[in-house]
Amino acid sequence: MAVVDIARSLLVTAKHMFRRPVTFQFPEEKKPFAARYHGRHRLNRYADGLEKCIGCELCAWACPADAIQVVAAENTPAARFSPGERYAADYQINYLRCIFCGLCIEACPTRALTMTHEFDVEDDSREKLIVGKDRLLAMEKALGEEGAG
Repeated sequence: MAVVDIARSLLVTAKHMFRRPVTFQFPEEKKPFAARYHGRHRLNRYADGLEKCIGCELCAWACPADAIQVVAAENTPAARFSPGERYAADYQINYLRCIFCGLCIEACPTRALTMTHEFDVEDDSREKLIVGKDRLLAMEKALGEEGAG
């Protein structure tokens, strides 16, 4: 009986030995994701350049991992950053804590915060994984509209 079991396991090994490996040559070749995949966040702007974020902090309240920090400030006639009364003077997402659940996206009333299909969330230091407003807005320029999620 043991000889039959050994022969079966050798046949399974031999059968898989001659198949093509199922690998992707990352990063040149990327695996396709579902349309609803939640990746990195980005902050959006209106066509006239004003930020969509009005500093309401609903995304921070909705985040179960407490990964979002928003510091709101008042718009002035001389310096207007968003169409509302307030704007996000400081906006940070801590990717060390984020669980990519998408609740922050659902909570945003102006659709200022969206998630892209970018999944590369690695860096060589912990400080670089706390992403500020400048990098979140730069993500919008780099991805254009194809990365909206």
